[in-house]
Amino acid sequence: MPSSTSTAPESSASGLLNDLIQKALKLGADTADAVKVEGISLSVSQRLGKREDLERSEANDLGLRVLIGKRQAIVSSTDTSVAALDELVERAVAMAKVAPEDPYCGLADSALLARTLENLDLFDAHESDAEELYERAAIAEDAARSHPGITNSEGADASWGSGTIDLATSHGFSGSYRTSSFSVSTAVVAGDGTAMERDYDYSVARHLADLEDAGEVGRRAGERTVRRLNPRKAETAQVPLIFDPRISGGILGHFAGALTGPAVARGTSFLKDYMGKQVFPANVTISDDPHRIRGLASKPFDGEGVANRKAVIAEAGILQTWILDSASARQLGLQTTGHARRGTSSPPSPSTTNLYMDAGDLSPQALMEDIANGFYVTELIGFGVNAVTGDYSRGAAGYWIENGEFTHPVSEVTIAGNLKEMFLNLTPADDLEFRYATNAPTLRLDGMTVAGA
Repeated sequence: MPSSTSTAPESSASGLLNDLIQKALKLGADTADAVKVEGISLSVSQRLGKREDLERSEANDLGLRVLIGKRQAIVSSTDTSVAALDELVERAVAMAKVAPEDPYCGLADSALLARTLENLDLFDAHESDAEELYERAAIAEDAARSHPGITNSEGADASWGSGTIDLATSHGFSGSYRTSSFSVSTAVVAGDGTAMERDYDYSVARHLADLEDAGEVGRRAGERTVRRLNPRKAETAQVPLIFDPRISGGILGHFAGALTGPAVARGTSFLKDYMGKQVFPANVTISDDPHRIRGLASKPFDGEGVANRKAVIAEAGILQTWILDSASARQLGLQTTGHARRGTSSPPSPSTTNLYMDAGDLSPQALMEDIANGFYVTELIGFGVNAVTGDYSRGAAGYWIENGEFTHPVSEVTIAGNLKEMFLNLTPADDLEFRYATNAPTLRLDGMTVAGA
């Protein structure tokens, strides 16, 4: 594992940010911070073997936050000329003087700032050109279309990107890190007329060497699409559900959303009274790790410059912590958990990084073997989730299970339950893979309702 290293020497970007901060202080700001985000991306697409789009973008955004007492203002710009930045500072200070008071705003506690930055290996110096990306997209689409039963294609995409994030504060923090990303995806169609079905697959990685083979991505997309042909509706019943790993991370997303400081402080979270209580079975542990090597959401410090570290969110099924930035922590009388994220045009807000549920002990097949009738869910549609009550209702598609085996595709059904009960009646399989920013293994959820014909 790459070792921790001291903060890097001041870059031209961090020097620029510190100059802006000093100008703001001279104009009357009590404190300030500034963030700069630079990025380059290149993406291509093709459909039915013909090249279509080629897009390249370059971003250079900068944001300054100024605080005067308990008032704050943020101004962002893509113009980094001296005149434009001088005007930006003046405008930010003027706005902060008349902004409404926020009793919880302010920079992070200086004692919590990151003093060393761990090398997380987030940057691959390889720069993909258009020809390389077109070839990758073609391999994926060709592999998907070659699967027997595929009749059409929605196309394939491939992309490359790199970026740099710089953050500086008036109380001594200055940090920077670089990232890269590579992706490939394809979606195809099987069947004809009103009997058509579609599915997809994709892969994304920080390093090209970690990107899945484009042909394998296409092969899976074609196979999944054909398996969905001739779906049936299900009768309304209460049956066990199995969530495929492509969608099981969504359960963690709902869990994390209920733990964010603002929702808890406002009393609008269905888990607001559950700190220290059992929310999952005793064999479930959920963690958030911003320092995962090559992680899709990794970062060496949070959006306020706070030292971040792996946090166990639920241990043995018991809720251990909220997800906080400095402002929401103050509102709750607590300390930030290092979960602030930051854009150039908005104040910090809490968010997870690489969130995951530990693998269980049973294989996916073992989770299903005692199911006489059940539903294996591969796709969720809509967003029928009440964050205040935890009530859950989503459109779904997948495969019917009889006596532990798939029998036929299912579509046009709704699954419903309550997240608090779903969490407590959840069983993880042993197939955890880190393919997304939020990851969970195959999950079994008992006691839910499938509403169909």
